[in-house]
Amino acid sequence: MPDEAAARDAAEEASAFSHPVVEPDVSAAYGDHPDQVIDFHAPRGGASGPGAAPLVVALHGGAWRAPYDRRHLSPFCDHLARRGFAVANVEYRRGSPVPHQGADGPVAGRWPETFDDVAAAFDALPALVAAHLPAADVRRTVVTGHSAGGHLALWAASRHVLPADAPWFTRVVPPLRGVVALAPIADLALAEELGACGGASAQLLGGAGELFEERRAWADPSLLLPTGIATTVVQGRTDTTVPYPVAEAYADAAAQAGEVVGVTFLDGVGHFPLIDPAADACAVVAEEIAQLAW
Repeated sequence: MPDEAAARDAAEEASAFSHPVVEPDVSAAYGDHPDQVIDFHAPRGGASGPGAAPLVVALHGGAWRAPYDRRHLSPFCDHLARRGFAVANVEYRRGSPVPHQGADGPVAGRWPETFDDVAAAFDALPALVAAHLPAADVRRTVVTGHSAGGHLALWAASRHVLPADAPWFTRVVPPLRGVVALAPIADLALAEELGACGGASAQLLGGAGELFEERRAWADPSLLLPTGIATTVVQGRTDTTVPYPVAEAYADAAAQAGEVVGVTFLDGVGHFPLIDPAADACAVVAEEIAQLAW
């Protein structure tokens, strides 16, 4: 019933995008580019006082494409802040805002700038949090991200297992309580095979063929395992944007690498309810984050 599925998807997306943008308490730059900025939301419930609240670092989705920025994730960030979390909503450079090189629409991501930005943001976070979000306890940091942002969340937690020649490699294991990836594009090859987000995975890596395979070693979370960091994937069973076999493939790759990744499948849930404060699925996400943070 493709018409019914399309109607459901459209309704879920409309609901998720219907909430007004929630302005942050403060924003701070982590670089010179206009997109190198982090919005901070102070906790509005739960524990109070300096260093009392777990920190959630959030990475928005949108297929790494320019029309989608961090502002559409702000209602979700506010939802978490109202549950007692301190939240850092990270922006990063996405693809060109206009079609080029024969593309039908905005191109997904920039190579290597998208990855440069995420690495730089995480490296800058401790100092920025200390300066702008004193309620946050960086010792209890959980990273979350939706869709393309879920990919980046998993990637940010795996820099210590990147090939040593990768520019973002670090020998230090990220001091994270865990990662909660929401419908993540966690296996770039399978996502491309399934047509997730209209060929965004190949665009992110700058092309198909040999170039795609070469860059996957630096960019594909399913190849960057085990991380040694607690990881949970939350995935809707009826997601047509990033189909659930992508989450299954990532969990299988982790198991083959000797690591257990928790996967919470939600029946009757598509792509967008995971970040929609009006949806029951969003409460599930908040609870998964709390399980790691507290």
